[in-house]
Amino acid sequence: MEWTKEIKDKIEKLDSKYASIGQDLPAYLDGLLYANPLHYWDYTYVDTLLSLQHPKTDFPDEQIFIIYHQITELYFKLAMLELDQIAHNGKLMSEEGQDMGWNDSLSVELFTERLKRINSYFEVLTSSFGIMVNGMEKEQFLKFRMSLLPSSGFQSAQYRLIEISCTHLINLTHKDEREGLIGSSIDDMAQHLYWKDGAIDMKTGKKTLMLENFEKKYMAQFIDRAHDFSDKNLLAKYQQLSVEDQQDKDLIHQLRLLDLNVNVNWPLVHYKSAVRYLSSKDGDADATGGTNWQKYLPPRFQKRIFFPELWTKEEMENWGRQWVVNALNES
Repeated sequence: MEWTKEIKDKIEKLDSKYASIGQDLPAYLDGLLYANPLHYWDYTYVDTLLSLQHPKTDFPDEQIFIIYHQITELYFKLAMLELDQIAHNGKLMSEEGQDMGWNDSLSVELFTERLKRINSYFEVLTSSFGIMVNGMEKEQFLKFRMSLLPSSGFQSAQYRLIEISCTHLINLTHKDEREGLIGSSIDDMAQHLYWKDGAIDMKTGKKTLMLENFEKKYMAQFIDRAHDFSDKNLLAKYQQLSVEDQQDKDLIHQLRLLDLNVNVNWPLVHYKSAVRYLSSKDGDADATGGTNWQKYLPPRFQKRIFFPELWTKEEMENWGRQWVVNALNES
């Protein structure tokens, strides 16, 4: 093999890389000599992945329920990776927290491209939710769901982190309390997040056990994220752009589309699923976590909007209705 200049340059770069962290390049080269080849099943841990379904009952359709929720969480993780990229202007960070370069400021091109990725993830999830709407026998679902108490899809921490990463926390508070919370601290606003109201027991007016457990496990993490992203969330990053860049039509379209994907389309497919499985002529069944799904899921009741300044007053008044979707498609 000929030792070309290109190979020598790469060896020198590797030597500099390992020297900078006090490591010996020849030792790492020995490691390459002895290492076994990498296989797909090793890299993706596919055997482990396929073993992560542990049904609580013997009903076959419970595995469908578990697998789809796991798929959802993986897509949420993809969205989180993109949100972190936007927050840090596309900078690469090593595991040790070292800045590995790229951009000192956020370009409209990178912002738009990452938003397109996030939108594609949510569009896949929304279009595939038919698995949850029509992919299980109602009789099986109504039986195995009782073994899941008091857990609920409401307890997806990643979904809450996505929301916090998209907008100022004031926009995630209960719509009837928002005006009075303007100027409040993040810690105070966090006590009035809209989703808390959806997990109040309809009979007692108290927090459900599901909500108490959820807050105990994740609330501190949500508040930390809100502090960290107060100037890094999508709305903040948009507001930090120049006046000219804020007028970019493709960027505005992607932001508006994300608002609909997360705050309208995703809740609506959940509502459709709840109607399919929980509604009957004898009355609606309660959600496993005790959420008031009839009032919590329909977007028109929440009026949760990440980017209010990108919507007209009329569009916000009609939030969650087909009219808004049509307005976006025509823009």
